[in-house]
Amino acid sequence: MPKPTRPAPTWEQPGSSTELRRALSKRKKSELLDVLIELAQADRGVLRQLTARFDVAMTPEELVTAAHQAIADATAFDKRDINRNFAYDYEAYGEVKRNLGRLIAAGQLRLAMQLAPDLMKRGSYQVEMSDEGLMTEDIESGLSVVIEAVATCDLPAAEALAWCSAMLDADRMGFIARKALEALRGRVQAAKA
Repeated sequence: MPKPTRPAPTWEQPGSSTELRRALSKRKKSELLDVLIELAQADRGVLRQLTARFDVAMTPEELVTAAHQAIADATAFDKRDINRNFAYDYEAYGEVKRNLGRLIAAGQLRLAMQLAPDLMKRGSYQVEMSDEGLMTEDIESGLSVVIEAVATCDLPAAEALAWCSAMLDADRMGFIARKALEALRGRVQAAKA
């Protein structure tokens, strides 16, 4: 099954959203908040949508936890679907990228660098187990935030080189973000010389 681009349209009864809006407008704010929290706790997709839409502030520790969960959600697949174009949670990949970017913006590049090999390892395994690796671009998109930050930061060259090597070693396929990582490694080596 190819990667879905948008959720399938739902067919509503005429006026159903109007009736829902009317019913919700009769409720107290606290009751509506309770329902939203319940929905978010029951469905990580809803939680991701709400935290992104309302730009919920998180500590670096909360961002790390959210990024770990998003990586797990994004890279999950049913082993019965190996060697097929299985569906995957592309919105979770967007959340991974967003959380890595938020960590970097908060001055926590090293935390983002620690998460990146996990994304590479799990993501490349998912690509390996799929038929056509449709998620490759989503993985590279998430990693690009960290690669670009490492390229423009003032980390010691040895640390940046070790990270590039760890990232390349974590790639089970041997091609995910390889050009960007090799280019970064080359720039760091040239600057070091």
